[in-house]
Amino acid sequence: MAVSNPTSTAAFLAAVTAALGADAVNNSASERADVGRHTLPAPDHLPAAVLYPASTADVETIVKLANEHRVALFPISTGRNLGLGSRAPMAAGQVVVELGKRMNRIVEINDDLGYAVVEPGVTFNAMYDELTRRGSALMMSPTAGPPDGSLLGNAVDKGGGAGPLGSHFDNVCGMEIVLGNGDIVRTGDGGIDSEAHPNWHVTKYSFGPALDGLFTQSNYGIVTRVGLWMMQRPAHIRMFFFAFPDDEDLGEIVDLIRPLKAAQVVPTMIRATNDLYLISSQQKHPRHDAAGKLAPLTDAERRELQKKHGVGSWMVSGALYGASAAAVEPALERVKAHFLRSGKARYIPVEEAEPRAIFQAAINSNSGRPAGGELQMLKWRPGDGAIWMTPGARMDGAAVNAFQRGCRAAAAEFGLEYMASFVCGQRFARGIHAILYNRDDPEEAARADRCYRKMCDVFRSAGVFVGRAPTIYQDYHQNQRTPEIVRACNAIKQALDPNGVIAPGRYGIH
Repeated sequence: MAVSNPTSTAAFLAAVTAALGADAVNNSASERADVGRHTLPAPDHLPAAVLYPASTADVETIVKLANEHRVALFPISTGRNLGLGSRAPMAAGQVVVELGKRMNRIVEINDDLGYAVVEPGVTFNAMYDELTRRGSALMMSPTAGPPDGSLLGNAVDKGGGAGPLGSHFDNVCGMEIVLGNGDIVRTGDGGIDSEAHPNWHVTKYSFGPALDGLFTQSNYGIVTRVGLWMMQRPAHIRMFFFAFPDDEDLGEIVDLIRPLKAAQVVPTMIRATNDLYLISSQQKHPRHDAAGKLAPLTDAERRELQKKHGVGSWMVSGALYGASAAAVEPALERVKAHFLRSGKARYIPVEEAEPRAIFQAAINSNSGRPAGGELQMLKWRPGDGAIWMTPGARMDGAAVNAFQRGCRAAAAEFGLEYMASFVCGQRFARGIHAILYNRDDPEEAARADRCYRKMCDVFRSAGVFVGRAPTIYQDYHQNQRTPEIVRACNAIKQALDPNGVIAPGRYGIH
């Protein structure tokens, strides 16, 4: 297992500089400090240096030299994994390989077959701008996170959006990877020994095992290119919004969403988001600038904020697609009647929602437009601390409500606000819980850490696991898995990266 030390790292950096040029290496104190910064309740992890490859061949060179010098690498795309580790490596002293700075080509966009091929540095903004410039008929699925985040990086870490293609890894078709041993492999039909690979990005399941999943949330290699499926942009997009007044309404909301998705009435995912998750993107905590400890909001204060921003305790959002406004009108009336039957929902017409910033994240996500407005929530409390906690749940209203009740109690126990969003399909609701805290206050940071673990226990006690994990908690979660699967993960690591040079410890794989 590679464990970097100053002597081996210095020799490695000299070798990389000789092979790739001085522009490929930066070990300045300012760059190391910037890359090592994150939002989690732990010290920053300063890398030994940052490398900027310009091609897959450059990545191959870096990996082979890392094996020679036994230096630990930490690959990132653009490093916009806020709340999950940002750009910082697993441990101080690892060498960050930032792929996105120079490997940022859109290799192909195929309008007829509905896919694109991208390098790690292609951001959601860059893809949107290129589709717009071309007048393309395609629409991508953006994340509600950073618009300057990587499409490839988000998909490989199993990120998501809210539209029909909201599960981003499900839309990956064909990867190029530099393994930890330095080999270059191409998955699917990219693996045929041929100069041409016409089916590489149109069929997932070629001859032999489907290997793509090995390179999600793992450290077996460095993904340098992927194919991503997209959809035809509909001629008309009609958003819908419903406000529900009470915290306990979540169970009924989930049970209302499930049949709409099962009957395929709504093509997009349907999002149920609580008040403070939305409000925190619009303003700071009302006592943000007060002296002393920042006490969590009371229920009365929450109600005042709900009234101010025109939201309920839960907001439901989704979109209908069709050839025209008239074509989607029957489905809209069906959706309205379905939710309003509860007697608790309040319908918010799109004409009322569109001018309001608090609804823009949902509108943009379902329309294929990147927008980072929700990231303003990082300013909710002083200190910019943020942890994303990501267990989902089966689409069972009573179960989901029990989870939100337990997590809400945990947030209150540790003096923080409960902020959650559930992105719902027919069978599963992907959960996103934001734990926002003052990272500059060690006592509050410690409470945030305990809150994360307590919320995870709420789900784990019912046999539910996280989907993504912040870097500082990846060993913690891997240790909750069965010994057999941990051994299997480590055996694959030994086979594909025998010297352990790629991100040792990432997702608990050693």
